[in-house]
Amino acid sequence: MKIEYTKVGDYYLPNLYYPEETRPIGFWGMLRKEYLKEHKPGTYTYLLLTARLDRYLADLNEQAQERFELIEAQMRSAEGVTEELKRQNPMEWVRHCNNIRNRAAEIIKQELIYI
Repeated sequence: MKIEYTKVGDYYLPNLYYPEETRPIGFWGMLRKEYLKEHKPGTYTYLLLTARLDRYLADLNEQAQERFELIEAQMRSAEGVTEELKRQNPMEWVRHCNNIRNRAAEIIKQELIYI
């Protein structure tokens, strides 16, 4: 491993490179990042300085999105929100879907984001 330095005034400073994450951080990752910044600065700083923050947030985002879709599908089937309801009463279907999405989002926030 070769370390390169740049001279700044009388000092030599190491050239630090932060590896780029190709996967998106996404909505859930951004929520977790803000939570870490505000409520767990030690963990946030540790992940940032060890160059693991973006990978951690991308992993969490994927996990949260998969869990969100699973919970949403389970709630829809348990509550009888089907395409038949959508055809018969669209406004009722939208109301049910929005309610389910909001409840699923709160579950994800409590289980994965705000811990």
